[in-house]
Amino acid sequence: MAHGYQSGRLNLPFVGIATFGKYPYVEDWDNIDADVAILGAPFDFGTQWRPGARFGPRGVREASMLFSFGHAGAYDHEDDVTYLEKARIVDLGDADIIHTDTINSHKNIEFGVRKILGAGALPVVIGGDHSVNIPCINAFSDFGDIHLVQVDAHLDFVDERHGVRFGHGNPMRRAVEKDYVTGLSQFGIRNVSSTAKEGYNDARSRGSDILSVRQIRKLGVEAVAARVPADVDIYLTIDIDGFDPSIAPGTGTPSHGGFLYYEVLELVAILAKRQRIVGIDLVEVAPDYDHTGSTTTLAAQLLLNIIGRILHAQQATP
Repeated sequence: MAHGYQSGRLNLPFVGIATFGKYPYVEDWDNIDADVAILGAPFDFGTQWRPGARFGPRGVREASMLFSFGHAGAYDHEDDVTYLEKARIVDLGDADIIHTDTINSHKNIEFGVRKILGAGALPVVIGGDHSVNIPCINAFSDFGDIHLVQVDAHLDFVDERHGVRFGHGNPMRRAVEKDYVTGLSQFGIRNVSSTAKEGYNDARSRGSDILSVRQIRKLGVEAVAARVPADVDIYLTIDIDGFDPSIAPGTGTPSHGGFLYYEVLELVAILAKRQRIVGIDLVEVAPDYDHTGSTTTLAAQLLLNIIGRILHAQQATP
């Protein structure tokens, strides 16, 4: 993809087609040649309150244009590191969603993630509601053991409610049923929850470590990171409602008392230096509830900085 200082075009953020970070669009999923592949999962039929996360991938892509660093990378003076320098990132577009059909929509998401893993790239999936995590985790069935680190206001550990097993209140419960999911670290859980006390007891009995935002602030990010098992690959699932609605109002189920930007980035940065992060989804961005664009900007900025730190850690590992 042409970037201004190489091609003679200025190529400002509001110019061009809105791919994630202005990275190349790859339509052929059998020819993924990259370190990181972005996949949109614009599915929100699992939503129990306000819909609209189907527009999350489009909104996050548009916001990410602001951070279209290109091959020049992004210099962080605090770390004295240029992140995303010559980053091999591609945007695969979206998994096909079939309206009212959860099972086949999820299958299409899983298909895309399997293609990314088969190409040896890091899948970064932009939702969509949190149910899209279910097909993402399904796609890791042949990968090896993973530990889930969840950033969220809600536990999402409902087994079944009125016959619903694949909605956005179910993904962490579905995840622990997999023999290759070794455990859960559930961070940011707070206040009035979509999960009853029995769900919390069930989660803890299955090895989940549950911490609220207040508990994490008291412990500090280093101590919290130390609680995450260091001997297994990490899958990172980020619900944007894990952040405080003062900075991320554009979501279906906002909950006050949430994280701020650096709290999550610093935690993930510690984990990325220590062990492999092998998959990411960021979900529940519903742009129409935030006309300032703060929520989509937060999502794009967070993803780009997380990806940059993961790639830098990989380069630093001999």
